[in-house]
Amino acid sequence: MEITAQQIAAYINGTVEGDTNTVINNFAKIEEGVPGAISFLANPQYEHYIYETKSSVVLVNEDFQPTQPVAATLIRVRNAYEAVSKLLQLYDSMKPKRTGISSLAFIAETAKIGKDVYIAPFVAIGDNAEVGDGAELHPHATIGARAKVGANTIMYSNSVVYHDCVVGNRCILHAGCVIGADGFGFAPTAEGYEKIPQIGIVTIEDDVEIGANTCIDRSTMGSTVVHKGVKLDNLVQIAHNVEVGANTVMSAQAGVAGSAKVGEWCMLGGQVGVAGHITLGDRVYAGAQSGLSGGRKLKNGNCTVMGYPAIEHQNFARSAAAYKNLPNLVKQVNELQNEIDELKRICKNK
Repeated sequence: MEITAQQIAAYINGTVEGDTNTVINNFAKIEEGVPGAISFLANPQYEHYIYETKSSVVLVNEDFQPTQPVAATLIRVRNAYEAVSKLLQLYDSMKPKRTGISSLAFIAETAKIGKDVYIAPFVAIGDNAEVGDGAELHPHATIGARAKVGANTIMYSNSVVYHDCVVGNRCILHAGCVIGADGFGFAPTAEGYEKIPQIGIVTIEDDVEIGANTCIDRSTMGSTVVHKGVKLDNLVQIAHNVEVGANTVMSAQAGVAGSAKVGEWCMLGGQVGVAGHITLGDRVYAGAQSGLSGGRKLKNGNCTVMGYPAIEHQNFARSAAAYKNLPNLVKQVNELQNEIDELKRICKNK
């Protein structure tokens, strides 16, 4: 792909500063720039690289003010990070799409397969399963009986959609993710734990991306639901009967316990834990390793929390600052207590 700075600017609604005819044919991180590449600067911590990068074009925010000369042609945009994302999507869409069904794939006779699909060797598709038009199934992807996978959805190697589960259109299931394994339901008895059958399903709506080795459990009854536009990182656990609102994102190792409801546009950092049966409102932002166990603030949404149990992030910051001073505070308290004890002894002897 070769494209000029002016063509790029027109596509992303930017303004060129420098040579409008500069041609780029590659992408590069700003610190690893090479001639012919386009880079971007969104984080001020990386500003020093723009003065030494070899990239031919750099995307910058509209308010960027260089403090030194810049050799690269600049394209100013409202949001450099969003702009480079749009360009990467364009680049990715230009790649030739694979189609065809391998003779080494196993496809049940009753399965329904759409047009222009790619089904790689060793894919397994069960009885009465459905695969939408343009779907891509990579080696060892598995679709269980009666499961449905929508149009233009990609299943990477070893991803699994269990029986009866539903995956929408334009979803991406990364390697090793599991949709529809049994929820963790066991009833304690005198002899041990008796398994509670999980007879529900998982429903994944459109435009959802699920990271490698992430698991979404089927419900005991009804459906575990992940609404449209949700993005889940690697190693995320969504338990049975959970509902995740539209456009929510979760970082690696986050976990949501059974029957919890997570609102729309929430952001959960790495290793965040959500307790079972609670409700999070829309736009709850939880910092890494937070423990969310309920409360009116979380239910109402529009809040940023940290810590365990999770509290308002500014209170958490103040608490963390105090925590590191606890050894000195304990020493001072002990010294004061010793002084009080000595004063009591003196008063008693009088």
